[in-house]
Amino acid sequence: MTRLSRNTGFTKGQASAALPAAIELTGITFSYDRTRNILDRLSLAIRPGEFFSLIGPSGCGKTTILGLVSGLLEPDDGTIMIGDRDVTRMPTHKRDIGVVFQNYALFPHMTVDENVGYGLKMRGVDEAGRRAAVREALEMVGMDQMMRRFPGELSGGQQQRIGLARAVASRPRVMLLDEPLSNLDAKLREQMCIEISDLQKRLGMTMLYVTHDQGEAMAMSDRLAIMNGGIVQELGTPTTVYENPRSHFGAQFLGNVNLVTGFGEGGRFSFGDGRYITPAPESYRPGPVTLMIRPETILIDASEGHENRFEARIERMVYRGAYHELTLAVTGYDQPVLAVAHGRHGLRNGQLLAIAIPEDGIHILDTESGK
Repeated sequence: MTRLSRNTGFTKGQASAALPAAIELTGITFSYDRTRNILDRLSLAIRPGEFFSLIGPSGCGKTTILGLVSGLLEPDDGTIMIGDRDVTRMPTHKRDIGVVFQNYALFPHMTVDENVGYGLKMRGVDEAGRRAAVREALEMVGMDQMMRRFPGELSGGQQQRIGLARAVASRPRVMLLDEPLSNLDAKLREQMCIEISDLQKRLGMTMLYVTHDQGEAMAMSDRLAIMNGGIVQELGTPTTVYENPRSHFGAQFLGNVNLVTGFGEGGRFSFGDGRYITPAPESYRPGPVTLMIRPETILIDASEGHENRFEARIERMVYRGAYHELTLAVTGYDQPVLAVAHGRHGLRNGQLLAIAIPEDGIHILDTESGK
């Protein structure tokens, strides 16, 4: 019988460019009916010890990628590597992966410890090795006091912790998580985000996380990819993707944003009533341009000392708890502009005020290419 190795693998400090990618997809093409490609020659590399998230609208291909890496789906073309092994045609149970499902996927007739140890038993780990691994995994997720309970006796959050424990018990090379928090309420989701992130850092394990929740991806990821139509539209750290997106789609998908039309001429861009807003780069051709401005960068009730100062009227105010979301009508501009106001500001619908747009809050997107 096999005893379980308790080596946790790479830590984040040990991951380096010299090591092979933990997960690497090269030239992947996939279609469900062989008539329309869901993925077309997609390539993506995930580093050892990295928390990597895939986000995007329904049908963008993110869950398909998870299915391909797990072995539940097989590509029409291309290569899938996990570490230094080609797993493209390898069955799921030989890939050295752990999977956490959206619906927990626990056996209702098995106790907690039996559920967590089931995969180890199938791998031939002996009883002593299973007991040690199960207890350690349950301690990691704070469920070691509930070993003899059945899934039906647990809350949704507790069941999800059991799913996590089962996935990490065998110390897989990578973990795949398929929208694991979507069935939980908002407060519990927030708590589980912290727990999953802490667990990943403690183990130094590579995690590929699929979610539709932008907040989860931003809070937990080392890097993330925004997908649309089977194409990776954005790839980078949450900060880079949020503050400096490459595409209109990426700018609009992640958080709230103003995409306003400006005009470039004479080394500057103008906006609204035609006043200067930000310098144009030397490489820019004169003409229309799209300017990306995040609502939180707009200064409300700005003093006269600001150069990019505009008159605006509050068309709508929405209370969001920590702030008010404002919809503004800016003088000389025919599209609404979003801004945020924090604290007890005394603003009201219909009020005229001055706003200012700092130059470092403006990101330039090319109108024709969308980049």
